[in-house]
Amino acid sequence: MITNNTTIKGFEPAASHQEQLIAQAVKPKLTKGLLWLMTITTGIVVGNNYYNQPLLGLMAKDFAVTEATISTIAMLTQIGFALGLLFIVPLGDMVRRKKLILSIFALIILSLIGMVVAPTLPLLYLASFMVGFSSVVPQMFVPLTAELATEDNRSSAIGMVMSGLLLGILLSRVSAGFVGDLWGWKAIYYIAIGAMCVLVVLLALRLPDVQPNFNGSYGQLMRSLIHLIRTQPVLRLAAFRGALGFAGFSAFWIALVFHLEGEPFYAGSAVAGSFGLVGAVGALAASQVGKVAKKTSTYAIILGSIVLILLSWIIFYFGGYTYIGLIIGVILIDLGLQSMHISNQSSFFALPIRATNRLNTVYMFSYFVGGSLGTYLASQAWKYYQWEGVVWTGGLCTALVLFAHVLYGKKGK
Repeated sequence: MITNNTTIKGFEPAASHQEQLIAQAVKPKLTKGLLWLMTITTGIVVGNNYYNQPLLGLMAKDFAVTEATISTIAMLTQIGFALGLLFIVPLGDMVRRKKLILSIFALIILSLIGMVVAPTLPLLYLASFMVGFSSVVPQMFVPLTAELATEDNRSSAIGMVMSGLLLGILLSRVSAGFVGDLWGWKAIYYIAIGAMCVLVVLLALRLPDVQPNFNGSYGQLMRSLIHLIRTQPVLRLAAFRGALGFAGFSAFWIALVFHLEGEPFYAGSAVAGSFGLVGAVGALAASQVGKVAKKTSTYAIILGSIVLILLSWIIFYFGGYTYIGLIIGVILIDLGLQSMHISNQSSFFALPIRATNRLNTVYMFSYFVGGSLGTYLASQAWKYYQWEGVVWTGGLCTALVLFAHVLYGKKGK
């Protein structure tokens, strides 16, 4: 594995073996109860970013705007999330994790309230952005899990939290679709507000108070992100794969609700949301990547994941006007993306660097910038070329991922 451990202020390489033993003796333990709490919280909080996707049709009717116009809500949520990753998550290396997480929850609740009280579309845009900006807690739990877990169970623990994350993304669409059909699009946000209030109490009681590991200013903290990008090729490649992989994934989900509204389906938001249940099959299967990783290389796992995603786009192209084609494609794209995602994170968390939050920030910022790009490209592709345009958009994004992985992946395996 290629690394560069050049030291700058507040950015240290891995501790010595003796220091690691002392740290393990004093750090909190990752109990099953704590792991489950973080996994469940991850799934519920990340859902805030995706409730809008199956509800865009209802929102468009409510505000009397076009599908392309209302799609801006989903794009702004993802941009907000990416900026939250960039400016908030690195603080997990600098300040007490528990205090930071509980403070962020207050902002999440205020943002969700803004979604239901916004009287105009511009204010709804702002609230959507703030929902994404504040809902970054899951990306603080992933590095926290990596820190608290032992070396033997780190991959499986990360896999469990990441399964909660992807299941939250998928099942949030299901719940939002059904709730939207029954009680209107605002109802799911009222439910989300209640869920956030319950979670903040549980976290205040159970979340351990982990000491920060960065000794410097916020400016130095942010500059260390640039240092990581410059010196860690494994991280750069993981970020590129993640960004374009999630771009295609987002393109599919943003267009699915519009695709299902037309012929031959003529289906509503509940049907679009129910595809999240189908995708959950792939997400659960991908949680076993940690076991497979013990028997084969990360390069091979990621290569197989990319092939699955490419296959899903081929199926969407030829079978995208049938339910069976969409179902098979959804299972494959979710299995492929989640497997690649877990393997990406395992590759850079294994770097001998004490900067887990910052490593994850670089990766996830790239990931959701890619997602917002995919959302924008899909809205334009749908506007001019409908379903076929969206499929070509996702397929080309995945082809670029394959090219980069084959060209550079073996150097960092």
